[in-house]
Amino acid sequence: MNTTATIAAIATASGAGGIGIVRVSGPHALSLLKTLFHPAGKEKALRPWMLRRGKIVDKDGAVLDDALAVAMPGPKTFTGEDVAEFHCHGGPVLLASVLEACLACGARLAERGEFTRRAFLNGRMDLTQAEAVAEMIAAPSKEGARLAAAKLDGVLGRRIASLRERLEHLRAHLCLAVDFPEEEVDCLPQEGFLNAVREVREGIVALLAGFERTRCWREGITVALAGPVNAGKSSLMNAFLGRERAVVTEYPGTTRDFLEESVRLAGLPARLVDTAGLRETDTPAEAQGIRLGRSMIDAADVVLLMVDGAEGVTPQTVELLEELGPDRTVLVWNKSDLATPPAHWYETETPSGSSRRAAAHAVVSARNGDGLEALAETVRALALARGEGREPEPGEAVPNLRQAHSLTEAGKELAALGEDIRNGVPYDLCAVRLEGAAAALAEITGLDTPDDVLNRIFASFCIGK
Repeated sequence: MNTTATIAAIATASGAGGIGIVRVSGPHALSLLKTLFHPAGKEKALRPWMLRRGKIVDKDGAVLDDALAVAMPGPKTFTGEDVAEFHCHGGPVLLASVLEACLACGARLAERGEFTRRAFLNGRMDLTQAEAVAEMIAAPSKEGARLAAAKLDGVLGRRIASLRERLEHLRAHLCLAVDFPEEEVDCLPQEGFLNAVREVREGIVALLAGFERTRCWREGITVALAGPVNAGKSSLMNAFLGRERAVVTEYPGTTRDFLEESVRLAGLPARLVDTAGLRETDTPAEAQGIRLGRSMIDAADVVLLMVDGAEGVTPQTVELLEELGPDRTVLVWNKSDLATPPAHWYETETPSGSSRRAAAHAVVSARNGDGLEALAETVRALALARGEGREPEPGEAVPNLRQAHSLTEAGKELAALGEDIRNGVPYDLCAVRLEGAAAALAEITGLDTPDDVLNRIFASFCIGK
C-alpha cells in the first residue's frame, strides 16, 4: 500500500440519502479541493475547519453540485494528513461523479480501512482505537456502541500500555540481576518478582473476564426455537418480528429448514432461529431439516423449548429439557388463549425422581401476542446470568476476539514464568518468557504487530473509513 498517495472515497453509506460525503486525504487533498470547489460569495479563500457553500465542478469546469466543502490541514486531522471533504446531495450517481472528479485530479481510490490505517500509522490512534472504529459502526446494541466508544477513547489501550510498562520494568530489573549476579537478592528478590508477575496476570484475567461477560452485548446472542411440531415455533417468531416471516399452517412439519432473523429482546440483540419440529420422520427432506435444526439448537446461547398448550408438558419435553440443560433453556407454554397452564407446570422431576426443580419459564399466546414482553425479559435475564448477570459498566475496557487471543497468550507466558521462578530457573532464561508476554501485549496496541495481521484487520473495514 502506497501511504504517500492522495486517496479519495465516498465516506457515507451506500444508497440514496439527504447528504453524502466524499473524503480526500493526502498531500494533494487541499490543492484538489481548490481545483474542484468554487466557493460562493466574494471571499474565495477557504478557511480551515469551516464549511463553505459553493459549486463542485469536474476538471473541465462542468458543475456537478451545489454543496458544502471543508478544508482540514494536517496533522490534527483524523488521518494526520491534509483532509478535504465534499458534503454533497446524497444521490449515488452524484456522489460517484464527485469521486470520479477527485480521481481525475490525481487521487486514487482508497482501499478498505485506509483512512483509519493512516490514522494508526501516523500516530493519531493505537491499534485498539483503530479497531474500535469498525466495532462502533458494527455495534448491534447501544451497550456495544458504548463499549466501542470507550475503546475509541483509548481506555483499553491505556490499560494494555500500563500492563506492558510493568513488564518492561521487570525486564529492566531482570537485566540488572543477570549483569550483576552478586547483587541478585537486592536487585530482584524472588518473592517480589513473583508478586509483580502475579499482579500483571490478574490484570490480564480481569480484561479477559470482561470479554466473556460482554459478548452478548458486542455480538448478540443466538436464540433457538425448539420443540415438537405444531407447538407454535414459527408463530412465535412471526410474533416477535411483527410480520409473517415463517410459514404457518395447521399441518405438522411445515418448517423443514431453519430460518434466521435479527431481533432485540428486551434491548438485547439476538439472532432468532426457527427450527424444524422434532419428531421421528421417514421424509428425507424433513429429516435433514431436523438434523440442521438440532445443530443450531446445540450451538444456541438460549433455547426456547416450546410446549403446546393443547397437549401440555410431555415426556419428550422433559427429556429435551434434561438434554439441553436448564441453565440455557426457557420452557414456553404457548397457546395460552386456548389452554391455561396448570399450577407448577414448569417444575420437572430430576432423572432420579428424587426431587423437582423449576425451569425458567414463560406463558405466551403467539397468536395474540400475549406474554411476549415477559418472555423477552426472561431470555435477557437468562443470557445475562450466564455472563455474570450485569450490563457493561460505563467506560469499561473490553477486548475483542483478536485482542483476547493476544491477552491469553501473554497470560500463558506469565503463568509459565511463575513456574520457572518457583523452580529456580536462571533469570537469563526467565527473560525469554517475559519478553514473549511483553510482545503479545505490544501486538494488541500495534507496537509490534505483523503486517499480515494489520492487513486482516483493516480489510474488514468499509471503503471510506
